[in-house]
Amino acid sequence: MPNVVVSSEVSIAYESFGDPGDPPVLLVMGFGAQMLGWHEDFCRALADRGRYVIRYDNRDCGLSTKFDEHPVDTGTFIATVSSGDLPAALAMVPYRLRDMADDGLGLLTALGIERAHVVGTSMGAMIAQTMAIASPERVLTLTSMMSSTGESEYGQNSPEAQAVLSAPKPADRAGYIKAAEKELVWASKRYGDAAVLRELAAASYDRSYYPAGLGRQLGAMILSGSRADALRELRVPTLVIHGLDDTLIDPSGGKRTAELVPGAELLLIPDMGHDRPRELWPDLIDAVVSHTG
Repeated sequence: MPNVVVSSEVSIAYESFGDPGDPPVLLVMGFGAQMLGWHEDFCRALADRGRYVIRYDNRDCGLSTKFDEHPVDTGTFIATVSSGDLPAALAMVPYRLRDMADDGLGLLTALGIERAHVVGTSMGAMIAQTMAIASPERVLTLTSMMSSTGESEYGQNSPEAQAVLSAPKPADRAGYIKAAEKELVWASKRYGDAAVLRELAAASYDRSYYPAGLGRQLGAMILSGSRADALRELRVPTLVIHGLDDTLIDPSGGKRTAELVPGAELLLIPDMGHDRPRELWPDLIDAVVSHTG
């Protein structure tokens, strides 16, 4: 799995599928998740529909650059934000979503791709939105999946989902894999599968167990603030996808995104949570192919 240097401080691990001559689709993964979250079979299925698919690890995750020289204790950071000490919080975190967006755009540049269709999920959609806002000339279309606008009143998580998200995961392999089952709290009620969650957790742990990046990525999300005003001005063709079972980012986040972006299409999917169950891949791939056609 190759790495490319995208800036003076960051190299990005990526993998591609399909014919480089086909329209490029950049897949952007979410908070703390490696590119493996975009399942290889999903990527190949999308490539089989005539798209050149690129998945990658965000900074501080997987096999991309880690910012070990900037340790962030998540509990301390959240307490600092909650206390209202914004300058101290800003000083803790070395980058923002804009920097993560520049990583994705830098990857495209390194691959010789001037413009691409960008598909992001969860935090990855926040990054994808930021790409489209910052460099609309590079984004052919935007697909924002199970995400929100950075406005605190939209896309809230349920108390049960928040409890799972904020709980530290076990450091040992067996405990880490077992703990992944708790993510069923925000998964599809119909198709959620503990075995699938354990399989991804095992592969992720073996490839790159790196909890230290979570605090910095969380800080980047929180400190980047609202994108509402910029989304109102966005003129990139936009598809918003959200699962109606999502309890990690409530569907109000997707609805609000589609409301703000002029001409955006909103696709609300029954039986989908904060996940992409294999049973719904045909619907998701059809939607992405249609939007990027």
